[in-house]
Amino acid sequence: MAVYKFYLGHRELSKAVFEWEAADRTALLAAFMLMEVFSHWLWCLFVWYRRDTYGAYVDINLLYLVWISVSIVGVFLLWMSSRFSPVRSANSNLHIWQALLITIYSVYITFIVAILGHSSLVTGVSLVGGAMLGMMLINRNYVWRAFIGQIIVTLAVSLLPYFGITIPNLRQLTAITLPSSIHSYMTYSDMTIVKNEALTWEGLNHLRQSSSLLWRSTHIYMSLPKAIFIIYMFRILLVSLDDSRQETLQYANQDELTQLKNRRYGLKKMKYALSTVQDNQDFSVMLFDLDWFKRINDNYGHDVGDQVLIEISQTLLQSLSDETIISRYGGEEFLVVLPNTSHDSAMVIAEQLRLSIAQHVINVGDVFDFSVTASFGLYTLTHQERARIVKNYKSILAKKAQSQSSASSLIKPIATQRAESQMAFIQKLPSDICQRLISTADKALYEAKHRGRNQVVSANHMFAEKNGGIHSLYKNR
Repeated sequence: MAVYKFYLGHRELSKAVFEWEAADRTALLAAFMLMEVFSHWLWCLFVWYRRDTYGAYVDINLLYLVWISVSIVGVFLLWMSSRFSPVRSANSNLHIWQALLITIYSVYITFIVAILGHSSLVTGVSLVGGAMLGMMLINRNYVWRAFIGQIIVTLAVSLLPYFGITIPNLRQLTAITLPSSIHSYMTYSDMTIVKNEALTWEGLNHLRQSSSLLWRSTHIYMSLPKAIFIIYMFRILLVSLDDSRQETLQYANQDELTQLKNRRYGLKKMKYALSTVQDNQDFSVMLFDLDWFKRINDNYGHDVGDQVLIEISQTLLQSLSDETIISRYGGEEFLVVLPNTSHDSAMVIAEQLRLSIAQHVINVGDVFDFSVTASFGLYTLTHQERARIVKNYKSILAKKAQSQSSASSLIKPIATQRAESQMAFIQKLPSDICQRLISTADKALYEAKHRGRNQVVSANHMFAEKNGGIHSLYKNR
């Protein structure tokens, strides 16, 4: 895929980063580099065109060398980003071309920074921006090594003048017979002294201001567009990553067919709701499945079965409140969690939901229609039972912590033992409490099946009838 246009929408960029082949991403990076090099080429053209005006501030002879170097690098990058790029050849070694591309670009940017007079603005943007863009598109190891190498070379180039080594640069200020103490505010890289002609303070200040304006404008021109471009690229990349994250979470937490929460996420929400329930609140769990659902698949096909699941799921969403946790537990089985709901209220809700499902008519095109029924198992964890479980569980944890502390007191510091003891009491309920609640509601569901289906059975009533009103999820230990 040759890079002819630059699509900067976040969807197109996300495709480039995540879906394009490595060769296409390399060519795209070369195209982005070409944009920057072309801006440098335009600057050289502008200064050359205005050389009569800017000849006092720019070394024109050196400018020609820079212009030629920029042109050579530009031609190389144009070749790399075109349809004739060697990275597109099936026999080419892509990693070699990637390493060559990032090496040439790093050397080129270091050369530009040095030749402009060591601008910290251009240096910072080039170092950080170029590395960030490169890591998006090509092998990160190559970019990281080039980044470290560029830092070392840039530091060396910046320090060489302090050791008496003069590096040629484009910046110059042609002045004549300078006043004494001029060295106190002008550095070696700001001027070239030409003698045999007088210069007043006013004339010198004018030269300095004009030179400063040119070079500061140059540094802004060299760095600001690149900085804006890099930030924009990362902005739309983050937008695409946010979209991908939302999509990933949706697939991870949502059942694709019914659009309800899936089993894993339903259990997670149930556990959180149970941990935040108030001391005087009951907690109800409802488990139901559709009666004779296998017959529907066998007689009408799985497409009709899927339609049934989808329409029943919509009935659930329309019949229950937003605070209710609804999830597809598996197959034709659904889990409904009712925080802060008493047993009597939960029974009323379950009965209303059973009637809504039974009265709903499934229309299969214009061919036929039918209805389905559901069997419900319900269990309510009362606040008294929950308080008893918490009390027993804390007692068990305390005994375990005491036995472990006596065995490890010679090894662990006292502060560590206290921290572990405190962490043990943060979890108020056993880790399997949710599964116990669902298992209890499941027993009631199977009882509803045994009694003839299409009804609601309370596990609380079941155990009350069998055990004289006594039932507990956990036996006393």
